[in-house]
Amino acid sequence: MKICYLVLVARTANFTDHAATEHVRFLDEVRARDQLLITGGFTDKTGGAYVLHNVADRAAAQAIVDADPLLVLGSATATVHEWSTR
Repeated sequence: MKICYLVLVARTANFTDHAATEHVRFLDEVRARDQLLITGGFTDKTGGAYVLHNVADRAAAQAIVDADPLLVLGSATATVHEWSTR
């Protein structure tokens, strides 16, 4: 069993394309550290999700999410769920 962190992201009314561009760069950096397993947007454009792995604990996962430009720039909110995978 492996512990991962499912991050559900919801766009706010303040969403901007600039924040989305910075979000993609941010995720590329997380992927380069081998902490991003998968990511994608919802087809209805209301947000998306990503899965973090190789992260020490939930607090470390939350710290990564808190640095996401989508949240920092007020373009989205996010919830982090600890997820037991097989």
